[in-house]
Order: sequence, then structure tokens, then C-alpha cells
Amino acid sequence: MKLVILDSETVARNDVSLEPITSLCDTKVYGYTPNEEVAKTIDDADAVICNKCLITDDVFERCPNLKYVGLFATGYNNVDIASAKKHGAVVCNVPAYSTNSVAQHTFAFILNYYNKIAEYAKTVDNGDWVNYKLFSYFYIPTTELAGKTLGIVGYGDIGQKTAQLAKAFDMNVVTYTRSPEKVSDGTKTCSLDELLAVSDIVSLHCPLTSDNEKMINKDTLQKMKKTALLVNTARGGLVDEYALTDALNNDVIAAACIDTLTFEPMREDCPLRKAKNCTITPHIAWAPKETRERLLEKVAQNLKHWIDGNPENVVNK
Repeated sequence: MKLVILDSETVARNDVSLEPITSLCDTKVYGYTPNEEVAKTIDDADAVICNKCLITDDVFERCPNLKYVGLFATGYNNVDIASAKKHGAVVCNVPAYSTNSVAQHTFAFILNYYNKIAEYAKTVDNGDWVNYKLFSYFYIPTTELAGKTLGIVGYGDIGQKTAQLAKAFDMNVVTYTRSPEKVSDGTKTCSLDELLAVSDIVSLHCPLTSDNEKMINKDTLQKMKKTALLVNTARGGLVDEYALTDALNNDVIAAACIDTLTFEPMREDCPLRKAKNCTITPHIAWAPKETRERLLEKVAQNLKHWIDGNPENVVNK
């Protein structure tokens, strides 16, 4: 059994081990593979594991032995699912591995914004506290989360964990989800329009599909409060970045915290680079070491189950 790992550096930088995976097959590991070289790199392998490399119809056509695509991710929009099914290939993702870390990053964004941590730390570094006559200064307004409304778009594992954290801060929580009948924790479900209208914070936690691409756009941004904060730790394609830039620069909404972009790595001409009140991190919500160790364990389990003839977490049944 031949296995190729196309982009190991997206999950491991000599700090976590790939051995649970590589021990299962005759494996070739590549730290990075350009998309135009994916088919050539896979060659006659039976299985491939990747994170963001594009596994297209052309790849399946040029790699007839390929019968397994494993993902270092929950999302699988980089794989042509219809083509995989046509070629008899199984595609397996890893659900729920990053629930805690992504919810944590979401609230790191929220707390930094409402408590102005970075701004106050900068004033201290600049000597403002040393030169102040009173024990404290608070000229940058901060705000309690209690009583604020958090609108969660998408209510899977991460959305639910984010709701738990919000409720611990005595926040109100509403959600817009494609499966409202599955919400069993008492959280109010509503339409997207209602969520945008009532939320002080809108946080995206849904997968990217053809139906919701650029769901945050000029029209939907206009429906949000002028004081609202938008948080995106899901997929960059959910947001029209030009519309969001315009909304921020023209005070349509107050601020945005972004961990994912439409094009990654960030392009030099990404409009959000120059947007007002926009905090951007480089797609790291999922990246704590513990999270990546959990991911690699589950990727190895997926591969072993497929080898044994009992594939799990199959997305193209």
C-alpha cells in the first residue's frame, strides 16, 4: 500500500509526530506540494493525505490507483467529491478535532476587542502608566460581555462550544442553523436576518458551501448593528472581503476579527489589510499543539479503518 502526504508542514513542524500515519503504509512525505504538481507527486499511490492541496477531477484522471483521500481537516472543499465518487475513491475528513481550540480563539478575539487588551498594553509599554498621577486610567472604553447578544451562524460542535462559553459570561445567544430541529440546549434559533439585526457579535461557525459563499456581503452587513463585531474563524469564503472592508471603513459595523481569508496565504492586495478596526490572525485557531496531536491521531485512525475495509468519517458516501 503506497501513501503520499502532500503538505505535512501544514500540521507538523518537528513538534508533533507523523509516525502513527507513516507506520501504516509505504509512505512518502512532502512538506509542501504546489497544486500544479499534485498529480505528478501522487503518481501511482493508492492513498493520499493532505490539508489544502486541490484534489481535482484531473488529479483522479491522472492517478487511477488513487482510492483514498484523507484530510488533515474537517473541511473538504478542496476535494472534487463528485469525481472521487466517480473514480471509486473514499474521502475521509476529521470532524470535531478543533472544537475547543477554535471556540477558545473566538473568545480570545472577543475578549481582546471588548477589554482592549492590546491597546492598553501598548499604552503601558509607551510609559503612560509610569507617568500617570492616579493608580489607574481608563480612557479607552471597555465593555462587559454580560447581557450582550452573540449570534452564532452554524451550530455544530464548534458553534455549540462557543455558545457554552458565551453563556458562562452571561451573554444571550441566538443561532442560525440549517438544522434548527437539532438544537436541544435551549439556545434560540432564528433567521439569518433576525440574527444579524439583534446581535452585538456575529460569529461564523459553518462550513463553506456553494449556497453560503459570501453570505456576509454588502446587503447582510447593512442589516447588522453599527456597534457590531464580526468574527470569522470558519472559512474566508463566507465573507465578501471587499464589502467588509467598505463596511469597516465607513462605520457600517464597528469591527471585525478574522482568522481565515478567501485566499491563503494572504495576498498583498487583500483589501482587509488596510481595513479600519480589523484584527487578523493567520489561520491559527486550530493550531495548538494538543489540537494537532489529536488531529494526527484521528487521521491515522481514518487511514487504518480504510485499510481494514471499514472506513469512517466518509464524506462522499
